[in-house]
Amino acid sequence: MAAALLSLVQWMSPAFPTGAFAYSHGLEQAIAMGEVSDEAGLSQWLRDILHHGAGWNDAVLLGLGLQGHALEDLDAHARALSASAERLRETLEQGTAFAKAQAQMNGTDEPAEVSLPVAVAQAARGMDLPREEIIALFLHSFSSNLVSCAVRFVPLGQAQGQRVLAGLHPDIAQIAAKASHAGLDDLAAAAFRADLGAMLHETLDVRIFKT
Repeated sequence: MAAALLSLVQWMSPAFPTGAFAYSHGLEQAIAMGEVSDEAGLSQWLRDILHHGAGWNDAVLLGLGLQGHALEDLDAHARALSASAERLRETLEQGTAFAKAQAQMNGTDEPAEVSLPVAVAQAARGMDLPREEIIALFLHSFSSNLVSCAVRFVPLGQAQGQRVLAGLHPDIAQIAAKASHAGLDDLAAAAFRADLGAMLHETLDVRIFKT
C-alpha cells in the first residue's frame, strides 16, 4: 500500500508532466474582474468550485471510474459537462498529457485523447488504496494548482496561499468521501459565475494562463 500511495503522490505532484501550471480554470478572469482579490475571496471561490462546480463532478467521475464503470461512457460525460470551450480544453489536454506520461512510464501505446478524471481513474483502478483517498489527493492537486495561480496573479503571499489550501482540507475530505459512493445521477454543477468567467477568459486581452 505504501508503494501505491507513493505512486499516487507522484502522479498528483506538480512535477508530473500534465502541464497543470498553465491552467487557471477561469480564476485568471475572476481575478482580472476583481471578483477574487484577497485570501478570503480565493478561499470562497475555490470552495464553491469544489462543492458546486467541476471539482465535484470530476470527483464523481473519478469515483465511478474507480468503481469499474465504463471509461468511454464516463469520458463522454466529462466532455458533455464542460460548460465552455476553455474548460473542455483544460480537462482534455491535461488528461491526455497524464495518460501519455503513464504510457511512457509503462512502455505502453500512446493513448487517445481523454479527460483528466477518466485518465486518473484508468491509471489508479488497480491500486490497493481506498477510493476516497485517491479522490482526495486528486482534489488536493487541483486546489493546490489554483492556489499557486492566485499566489502569482492576485498576487498573494505564500503564507496566505498555504492558509487557503489548509483551510480547504476539511472540504476536500468531505467531498472525497461523498464522491467515492456517488452515482451518475449525482453529477450536477451550479458554479455559473465561474462558467461565465471561463467563457469571458477566451477574449481576455492579456493572458498568463490557458484557461
